[in-house]
Order: sequence, then C-alpha cells, then structure tokens
Amino acid sequence: MKDKFNQLFQDKLFLVMLVLGLLTIVAAAGAITIQRGNTPGENPYMQMEEPGKLMAEETQEEKEPMIEIVEQTVGAGEEAGGTEGSQAVQNSRKNAQTKGADDPYVAAGTGKDAATPLVLDFSDASTLGWPVRGNILLDYSMDTTTYFPTLDQYQCNPAVVIQASVSDPVETPAPARVVSVSSDEELGNYVVLDLGNDYVATCGQLKDIQVMENEYLEAGQVLGYVAEPTKYYSVEGSNVYFKLMHDGKAVDPVGYFQ
Repeated sequence: MKDKFNQLFQDKLFLVMLVLGLLTIVAAAGAITIQRGNTPGENPYMQMEEPGKLMAEETQEEKEPMIEIVEQTVGAGEEAGGTEGSQAVQNSRKNAQTKGADDPYVAAGTGKDAATPLVLDFSDASTLGWPVRGNILLDYSMDTTTYFPTLDQYQCNPAVVIQASVSDPVETPAPARVVSVSSDEELGNYVVLDLGNDYVATCGQLKDIQVMENEYLEAGQVLGYVAEPTKYYSVEGSNVYFKLMHDGKAVDPVGYFQ
C-alpha cells in the first residue's frame, strides 16, 4: 500500500513539474516576442503600399510595353514600305504645294486650291469686261496730252479714268492672277493683275479690297469697291483708274472693252 502511494505521488509530482515546465517555456517565448516588438525602428506590423500608388505603378508598367509595341509596329511599317513609299508621300505633298506655280492651268475663284481650271492667255484678240460701268472722265492719251482738271494742267495719260459712284463694286476685267495689292497718293488703294502673255492691268481708287496676292480670279469677280477720290482727282470726282500694259508699255484699254 505504501508503495502504491509513493508511486501515485511521484506520478502527480511529474505531472506538476511537466505543467510548470510548459508554462515556463510559454512565458519565455512571450518575453522574446515582446522584446522583438519593442526594438527601436522595427514595426511589428506589415507595411502596406498606398492603393493609388500601386495602381499608378501598375498602369505605368502596362503602358511601357504598349509603347514599345507601337514603336516596333511603326518601325516594321517603315521597313515594309521602304524608302520608295516615304519618298512618294513627300513628292505628293510637294506637288500639291507647288501646283500652279508654273502651270498656266490653275485653280480659279479662291486661289490655287479651287477646282475650276483657269487659263491666263490674254491676247490682242481677247476682250475685257468693264471694271465699272460709267462715262470715261479722262481718256487714254500717250501720243498727245490731255487736260487734268484737278491738276489744272495737260499731261499724258497711260490709263482711263472711269466715272463711278462710291461703294460701287469693281469687277475683274478678265481671268487673272493678283500680282500685288498696294496703295499710293495718286491711285489710292489699287490691285495689279496678271492677265497672261505679258498683259498687266491696274485698277485704282478702291476700298474694301476683296482679293489677295497670288490669288487667281475669274472674270467678273469683285476686286473691291469704289473709294472717295484721292486729291489728284478731287475735281473729276469718284472714279476707277484703269491701266492696261503689254510688254511693259501702256496700251489703250478702250479698244478691248466689250
């Protein structure tokens, strides 16, 4: 009986020692964990990236390969088309920009890009439309002199001065290209027109000019409107100054008017 009691006592003592040992181990492990958590500069929690930053980085990473693919595709296209394709495009653009510079067949109405073909081929057999309808106040006179009332003197006149009312429309007398738009004291605002074959016409005493240099015009298109006369024609009154030249010499335009 005594032996059984001793044996039971030893078994209980063993269990108690075992439990105490386990508790000691658990306590030691907790102490180590707490100590690691209190280490300066060390965060026991896992750090998470900001959601917006992650999305931005992922988007950038997705774009970069796409850019590379586009560049590769463009490069492949250039290699496939070759120098001949690129040169053809450049030649096409160059032809579109320079078309009409030396070609007598040019676009009419709105400059060089209009669709209607226009030929500048004025000659002795051609006719002119009147820039305005009115009486001739001063005739063409290069062989003799004519009297200028405002100047109160006789002198040669390389043009005709046609009576008109202020703000009357002034029309292009024949198919033409605008050489220049300018002004001076005598003619006021004026337009110089290339009619072709070295025929050049000048229309002066204008306002509100509707055309620009290098524009191609059809006959009858409005150049501008009649202005108040300059001081050189104040007595004659409002008018249109019209001069026609061939090969650099003034000719009488009246014989060409329809």
